[in-house]
Amino acid sequence: MTGGRVVRDRSGTGSGGGHGGDGGDGRDGDDEAGAPARVELLGDLDRPRAWMLLVGGIPQSHVDLDDPRHLELEYVRVLGHLIDLAAPAAAPLRVLHLGGGGLTLARYVAATRPGSTQLAAESDPEVAGMVRQRLPLDQPARRQAARRAAGGRVAEGRITVRLADARAVLEQVPLGSFDVVITDVFAAAQTPAHLTSAEFTAAAARALAPAGIFAANIADGALLAHARRRVAAVRSVFRHACLIAEPALLRGRRFGNLVVAASGRELPVAALTRRLAADPFPSRLVDGADLDRFVAGSGPITDADGESSPLPPPDAFA
Repeated sequence: MTGGRVVRDRSGTGSGGGHGGDGGDGRDGDDEAGAPARVELLGDLDRPRAWMLLVGGIPQSHVDLDDPRHLELEYVRVLGHLIDLAAPAAAPLRVLHLGGGGLTLARYVAATRPGSTQLAAESDPEVAGMVRQRLPLDQPARRQAARRAAGGRVAEGRITVRLADARAVLEQVPLGSFDVVITDVFAAAQTPAHLTSAEFTAAAARALAPAGIFAANIADGALLAHARRRVAAVRSVFRHACLIAEPALLRGRRFGNLVVAASGRELPVAALTRRLAADPFPSRLVDGADLDRFVAGSGPITDADGESSPLPPPDAFA
């Protein structure tokens, strides 16, 4: 993924601290023993009040407090396109974010779709504490963006952060209670096995309204063996699906992020393809017969043979 220029800043927490996703203790980038901070913020040199959230040295979220509409990371921009196309412009949505991080997409939805109701599941208390303290949701810029999108009306909606395992939250929400479900969860640089299976995907389908959209961030590289099984799992549940990634990643030339999107209805493939083509780093959309070929010979991941996403190579984020 490509982001703005960043510089290591003052904000970090040591490995003994709070929670991954929202919070920190205000120490400098290293803890008392001199080890790198487990959760830290890097300031963006190009955007005065923008930050990159890192966990274990790996980028997790980019948040611009002055402009919640700004989506820096390519795969997050793809997820933003899916949100944009999930309903008519500015119409409120019910969105479930499995993986909170810096709440980048929750802020984006609040700014572009005032009145939306959102729930974010974040399992790491250290991350949650850092975000709560240093990247708070109650920002004047977010309120102003929401008012602009609402034509001056105050219709900001609500973002609830629940400190819990993503699958536990997913399995507790009412049937058909969300229009969009996004899963973007990493622990120790990997998506845990219980969040990659067909059974997990079926729980997401249960949480969605009939026309709802499911989207998942998949990290993989080389032969894309994990991504193929993840897509097979999604297709075992949803009638319609597509995969989006940069061409070099689809050719197995590097490690990176792929996005799988799915729904019980036809996806807005034509509109999505146009948006992808206009991005600074255009991605390719794979569907239909091309997606059949992508998953050929790959069985879906199940709870019985759970498979975490692969660890990134040491130089993946250098």
